Amino acid sequence: MDNNGNYMIPANSKKGQLILNFFRPSDLALFSVGIISTIIFLIVFSGYNNTMLTVSCLIPLLVTGFLVLPVPNYHNVRCFLGNMYRFYSGRKKFYWRGWCVSKYGNNSKHE
Repeated sequence: MDNNGNYMIPANSKKGQLILNFFRPSDLALFSVGIISTIIFLIVFSGYNNTMLTVSCLIPLLVTGFLVLPVPNYHNVRCFLGNMYRFYSGRKKFYWRGWCVSKYGNNSKHE
């Protein structure tokens, strides 16, 4: 509380609800699926001595790691890509209805 009796909310108050202040449970689940699938691929293809095969086995880990990477102004890359998809695939005509606009016509008074 400040001196005037008002409550002050810190800017990062939502981050306290996240795991390690960065990750949601769905982010960790996605990343763990990438880790587990990479480990399975490495075990299955361990008999081959091919560098390109080994690097391609790391792709699930790298992709999921990139998706849960925190970025500024968004939660992570996955949220950023989701917002971009919704913006470009959604409705293109935006209707504005503010608190000072009447929803019944040309700002005329209504009963």
